[in-house]
Amino acid sequence: MSNQPIVVIGATGKTGSRVATKLEAKGVSVRRGARRSETPFDWEDQSTWAPILADVSKAYVTYFPDLAFPGAIEKLEAFAKVALDTGLQHIVLLSGRGEHFASMGEEVIRNSCLGFTIVRSAWFAQNFSEGYLRDPILGGVLPIPGGDIAEPIIDIDDIADVVVAALTQDGHLGEQYEVTGPGLMTFAEMAEVLSTTLGRHIQHVPITFEAFHANVAAAGDTFVADVFTAIARETLDGRNAHTSDGVERALGRRPRDFADFAQTAMAAGAWSTAA
Repeated sequence: MSNQPIVVIGATGKTGSRVATKLEAKGVSVRRGARRSETPFDWEDQSTWAPILADVSKAYVTYFPDLAFPGAIEKLEAFAKVALDTGLQHIVLLSGRGEHFASMGEEVIRNSCLGFTIVRSAWFAQNFSEGYLRDPILGGVLPIPGGDIAEPIIDIDDIADVVVAALTQDGHLGEQYEVTGPGLMTFAEMAEVLSTTLGRHIQHVPITFEAFHANVAAAGDTFVADVFTAIARETLDGRNAHTSDGVERALGRRPRDFADFAQTAMAAGAWSTAA
């Protein structure tokens, strides 16, 4: 294994933090890329891009807050050119399943002359334990649009394992891994699993996309709500209601199921209200 560090762009995010930790656990040197990192990285400040990519050959890249945000594709295209100029040889890109702008981001990387691996992800299970849905769940409800659409929700630790494999093992260059959980679940079924795990009733509340927008806006701002609601409208229409074999192909094992995620998150105190 090379002594060069591996760059993790978005190292404070849900997937990036896990990827960085798992790489370090394998004895790999990691250069963490975030606004307040030792080597700072900011998508809004192009002067930070080349320094973090200096003298490295591999990087994991997530775009914050999402590839659907205005200007994201153009920034990713500019970043790929800087990466090529600095000598990066392999970029692992996190993409979103069934998302138009994510597909555009994938094409940017495919056409960049960089070695690449695409990890195209289903909906994150950790949205329930670390994201904007945690507080509603603590209040006993799971408010989600999309009706009875089923989703092959994935544990982020599986995504991180796929990324780490792509960055540290041979055979992953040029691959696209569409990663999902092992089966389809409706959000009502997920609420039942959460009810069993937490030991109290969590009620699935189907809501309109307008109500979803209002909830996200209340937790952040209207602009973020606009983008995330557009993504929800696009992806919660049944297009993703099928599983894929990306985890099995990359790792040689089945992905973790939602019940395993919930038990692990519960044991880690994800829904603890203790101060």
